[in-house]
Amino acid sequence: MTDSVEDTAGPAAAPDPHTAPETAPTTGTDGGYPAARRKLLQDDAPTGPDRRAALARLTDDWLVALLDGAVRTSGVHGAALVAVGGYGRGELSPRSDLDLLLLHDGRADTAAVAALADRLWYPVWDLGLHLDHSVRTPSEARKAARDDLKVQLGLLDARHLAGDPELTAGLRTSAYADWRESAPKRLPELHELCQERADRQGELQYLLEPDLKEARGGLRDATALRAVAASWLADAPRGGLEAARTRLLDTRDALHLVTGRATDRLSLQEQDQVAAALGLLDADTLLREVYESARTISYASDVTWREVGRVLRARSVKPLIRGLLQGRTAGKGERSPLAEGVVEHDGEAVLARTARPERDPVLALRAAAAAAQAGLPLSMHAVRRLASAARPLPVPWPAEAREQLVTLLGAGAHTVPVWESLEAEGLITQLLPDWERVRCRPQRNAVHTWTVDRHLVETAVRAAALTRRVHRPDLLLVAALLHDIGKGWPGDHSVAGETIARDVATRLGFDTRDVTVIATLVRHHLLLIETATRRDLDDPATVGAVADAVGNAGTLELLHALTEADALATGPAAWSTWRDGLVTDLVTRVAAQLAGEDVPDNRGADEPTAEEERLAIEAGRTGGPVLALHARSEAPADAEDTEPTADGQEPVGVELLIAVPDQPGVLAAAAGVLALHRLTVRAADLRVLDPIGQGPVLLLNWRVAAEYGSLPQAVLLRADLIRALDGSLDVPARLAERERAYARRSRAVLAPPPRVTVAPGSSRTATVIEVRAQDAHGLLHRIGRALEDAGVTVRSAHISTLGANAVDAFYVTDTKGDPLPTDRATAVARAVQTALE
Repeated sequence: MTDSVEDTAGPAAAPDPHTAPETAPTTGTDGGYPAARRKLLQDDAPTGPDRRAALARLTDDWLVALLDGAVRTSGVHGAALVAVGGYGRGELSPRSDLDLLLLHDGRADTAAVAALADRLWYPVWDLGLHLDHSVRTPSEARKAARDDLKVQLGLLDARHLAGDPELTAGLRTSAYADWRESAPKRLPELHELCQERADRQGELQYLLEPDLKEARGGLRDATALRAVAASWLADAPRGGLEAARTRLLDTRDALHLVTGRATDRLSLQEQDQVAAALGLLDADTLLREVYESARTISYASDVTWREVGRVLRARSVKPLIRGLLQGRTAGKGERSPLAEGVVEHDGEAVLARTARPERDPVLALRAAAAAAQAGLPLSMHAVRRLASAARPLPVPWPAEAREQLVTLLGAGAHTVPVWESLEAEGLITQLLPDWERVRCRPQRNAVHTWTVDRHLVETAVRAAALTRRVHRPDLLLVAALLHDIGKGWPGDHSVAGETIARDVATRLGFDTRDVTVIATLVRHHLLLIETATRRDLDDPATVGAVADAVGNAGTLELLHALTEADALATGPAAWSTWRDGLVTDLVTRVAAQLAGEDVPDNRGADEPTAEEERLAIEAGRTGGPVLALHARSEAPADAEDTEPTADGQEPVGVELLIAVPDQPGVLAAAAGVLALHRLTVRAADLRVLDPIGQGPVLLLNWRVAAEYGSLPQAVLLRADLIRALDGSLDVPARLAERERAYARRSRAVLAPPPRVTVAPGSSRTATVIEVRAQDAHGLLHRIGRALEDAGVTVRSAHISTLGANAVDAFYVTDTKGDPLPTDRATAVARAVQTALE
């Protein structure tokens, strides 16, 4: 497809060979245009803009010859062949459509013009090239443009190819005149089209499989900026814009050649090949360049559309009133002070006339903080002046600079556009040099919504809403900004991040004690969520390990808020009322231990609920499994006071309680039955009860969701579980059959291999086996069988599914109830790993 703002016509339908003109020109495949085109696309040089231009020139020459022959054959004169869209701009990607307009003066009869068009279009179709075409007189073209914005935009790139040049020149002149005259009405329509496209396709700079053309910040937006400039109402900032557009075009060229298709979507499986074709190191380097280009185009779009709105608002004022206002304020302009050296002017934060950035090193942060606090965009001209003239801050930063940074981070959602303005002109990396390693860095994890740098800013935005919960909001906000800063370095990002955060906090001017707190928060920013969802909170070692890592109640308070902000900023799958409850319970227990108090048991794990006790008693009495199935639709507890997480619902559809007399293979059998009934396990807990003193009963508390369709009936689940336990239902065979059928219907998912480890020191009474793997049909069943085959007892299990990733922890003992020796624990982990591979 071409990269016109919108295509001037839909792709042509395949022609009927029975209606093809007998005298249509033919083009041999052993030479001429096809051979030259093939050679151009196969050679290593030229590439990039040179190749696109060469391909356009080659196609021009071919089409000129076609039109000359067709005119001689048909006898139609007063016609011109016009290229529009990307082809009109002389940019032709390997698999781009040919956007062509056959323009005629209307003097020839309709049949003759149709015959002329056929003699042009059929040779194009014969070569298998995609074609967008139309046949119009100049007046018809202008009318079509008035009726359809897409047609009008396509005509702005009209370029004469062959025939009567005066027809093309006249159309171009009228098209530009019509566009400039109608711009006050059409530009808002164009802006709406851009916004609708962004809503459908998302933001290119954050997508793992972006559409290079349609997504926000893509090629269509770049072309829309050309249309705005052609209106003479506003112009886009030029810095880096053409280079960004060229990088996206080069990437699309490589994508076309790698796939052999006219596609604009940069799929995961093609990214390594595209990177190699462009001479880049790897797919991450490719995505980072694509993201940087998209960010440049997105920022230019924001600035341009803001300027368009300002101009149109000014034009909407009645001339008389505008004249009176101009007479009253001539030469002055209304400016409202925001901060020292910063004023509001015409809906933007700008520098005051007396501001001297070359003498005021804090001005950039002060202007950004003032803009964000006022909910205003920071003027592009102000940012550029600050970037070029501002003095570097002394190290350590003065107190005012640190305070202004915290103020900027605490502004909530208004922080994001201001931060992006600073980023666009390189001010962020001037202030925080370590930022360069995370800038535009992709996160190849479906749970994450943003790139690393944007996730850090989003975490600060979320943390701003939690500052009333902590005694040191400044430390919370800075830690939120830095918590993933180590992702730009090899190894564990929390460990690397601790060192970087310590250096950055020192440079910002925090004292030694505060630096230690920030570094601790960064080092342990995953501690609470991982412990709460993967460890047994009733094990004293669990609470003790967290208390030792955190050190004091103040840091625990900050870490609790950071954990929530981080999860909320990650994506919808990362936080829920269930996870919130687990983390809060853990924090309560740790706080009690730090205060020297008895650790509370908020979950009541040793005291089963009335329903759990009833089920356990019934299972012990009958000697068989007992089930209870409950639908869950749990909104956040504070839904009235805060924004809902994700869609405002607990991301589990059903709570399933299963009580079974203790026997081998319960976990594997139950997990297998759930998989057979297409129930996805979101979370699970397993523990042992002895409600009536007649022997242990396993209580499994599952949180599950149906993959599709309605939920199964509890009676059917119970019947299959009985069969699975007595061996009459071959669960492994049924699951293998299901997996083979699934594999035939779906593409293979490229995922890292599973990882099974022993978590040392996590419990004094059991050995903790931790499994991290891609969530899949029957995964928990395979783990359960492997543990059973290893001859260990699963004392408790904590199952957590986060997006496409499963992170499960199993507390296992030997048959005597003791933790496993180190060598046996390692062997069990290895056996589970082998079973999953």
